[in-house]
Amino acid sequence: MKVVALGGGTGLSSLLRGLKTLVPEKIDDLSAIVTVADNGGSSGRLREEMNIPAPGDIRNCIVALAEDEDILSKVFQYRFQEGEGLKGHSFGNLFLTVLTKITGDFLEAVEITSDILKIKGRIIPSTDEIVNLVAEFSDGKIIKGESEITEYGKQLKAKIKKIWLEPEDVKAPPEAVEKIMNADFVLLGPGSLFTSIVPNLLVKDIREALLKTKAFKIYIVNVMTQYGETDGFSASDHVKALHEVVGKPFINGVILNTQLPPDDVLKRYLQEHAEPVVADAGNLSRMGITVCSGELLDEGTYARHNPQKLTQMLMTFFEKHLQTAQA
Repeated sequence: MKVVALGGGTGLSSLLRGLKTLVPEKIDDLSAIVTVADNGGSSGRLREEMNIPAPGDIRNCIVALAEDEDILSKVFQYRFQEGEGLKGHSFGNLFLTVLTKITGDFLEAVEITSDILKIKGRIIPSTDEIVNLVAEFSDGKIIKGESEITEYGKQLKAKIKKIWLEPEDVKAPPEAVEKIMNADFVLLGPGSLFTSIVPNLLVKDIREALLKTKAFKIYIVNVMTQYGETDGFSASDHVKALHEVVGKPFINGVILNTQLPPDDVLKRYLQEHAEPVVADAGNLSRMGITVCSGELLDEGTYARHNPQKLTQMLMTFFEKHLQTAQA
């Protein structure tokens, strides 16, 4: 079974941490296509100063797929707390930057790093070109930069009306397109809708491959709305936004969490203007989408998917679809 996961941020790395437990027994080909549009923190500084694609989300995914998350993985995630010029940087970001400069090729740097950590799959940036995320808000304001878009959204002055990449004509690595075209399943999410998932879809080659592939495409809906991005969005609103970006309906299946966070966690999120995403399964079904739902929350102080529970539900979804396809 060939599976491609597409996204960025903590959502994608958490998903990969669960999926790698199915390699190679259930999944013999696992790939992640990762956004490089981040312009904040260590990634943003390296991107601007060293003229390379943002390495942060790539680094997180490499560590998540590492065969054994031992001391080497901890080294790659180590973030300097002091040192002029070093403070705030993670070692893994610096390592990817050095390899890119030595080889002259960001894709090769990612591949070498993946080999060092013996990852159970492939990590492919959605483009190896330097891109900026740009959004037009409903008040007419145009904001450039992933971090700036998030911060402007939090002011709740307006909602995202349109979003694009600059330059718009960037290319995806041929391997990314090939993986999507040959996949049995393509997974999108969980993660920030407009700043982790959508940037990948704004690459024309990726967008066209998603429309052409025969893969069954599953969207994993976020547990909570995101302040400044998806305020008031139901599950079907998330899907409609993805369809609008791609230009046509393309999602075949959706995974919904139906479990509420503990009261103390919920209250904290509500104070931060985030609330549980409404699991409007009926609207999704009317859109012709297959829905799989259940209690998927992780324990702890954050309202996030539990990687093991999510992986189990995905496996159920995979097997059910394969049986239907063979019938």
